[in-house]
Amino acid sequence: MRYLLLTLTLLFASAAQANTLYFTAIPDEDETRLQERFSKVADYLAGELDVEVVFIPVKSYAASITAFRNNQVQLAWFGGLSGVQARERVAGSRAIAQGVEDIGFYNYFIAHHSTGLEREDELSEDVRGKTFTFGSRGSTSGRLMPEFYIRDRFNEAPDRVFSRVGYSGNHTRTIALVESGAYEVGALNFAVWDKMVEDGEIDTDKVKVIWKSPAFANYQWTIRGDVDSRFGKGFTDRVQQALLDMDDPELLASFPRERFIKVDNDAYDAIREVGQSLGILD
Repeated sequence: MRYLLLTLTLLFASAAQANTLYFTAIPDEDETRLQERFSKVADYLAGELDVEVVFIPVKSYAASITAFRNNQVQLAWFGGLSGVQARERVAGSRAIAQGVEDIGFYNYFIAHHSTGLEREDELSEDVRGKTFTFGSRGSTSGRLMPEFYIRDRFNEAPDRVFSRVGYSGNHTRTIALVESGAYEVGALNFAVWDKMVEDGEIDTDKVKVIWKSPAFANYQWTIRGDVDSRFGKGFTDRVQQALLDMDDPELLASFPRERFIKVDNDAYDAIREVGQSLGILD
């Protein structure tokens, strides 16, 4: 009898897990912000999809890709580069939604007030010799595109342009490091900066934007190609529609995005090409 009860318990646990949609997100901000923002998204999706939905936090961009590849999560909020990397590892996976802002995403380069750097129409030659921090090594807007723009502007690698190059780990840490003067210059995505300025979380007397980059496609929701076989025919389309129908201002503001729109894998071909050209696309 004890063996039978144990077997039934394991079967029920396995069935519950099979009917649960797990999702993750690249850790582009600190963990507290991510947990708060995506636990609410999980509740919303559960109501729309009529399945249990669980957010799985990860510690790194690489960990989010690994979780997706290993089917520990079936859905993920990726950056442009991490989405390309994840889809290449799981056949049939699709980018299904992006923020309307992600059509024309861009970087801010920021500088500590002590540098005397001011905002200009191009990345100033005066950044040369300063200390510089990227965000995460695997971030589109925290590393890939900033490195591309630095190389394009100076025709040199970042470690030849700057006296010291670091990696903060995420966009909020990039702001904190430059604001404190630990690094003189940094690059990050505009959305995190704008939201933190709006919320009064940045001392703009200590750190300022010195350059805005050209636009590129970035964040997106990506779903595994095998979810319909797990959750039923048409499930991918249902998830996509739930994201497109998200209209709660509080939920959208947490991204922050005005709304989500349809997207497909082809929108990220340019990201793939840049990653390959820089030799950082695995």
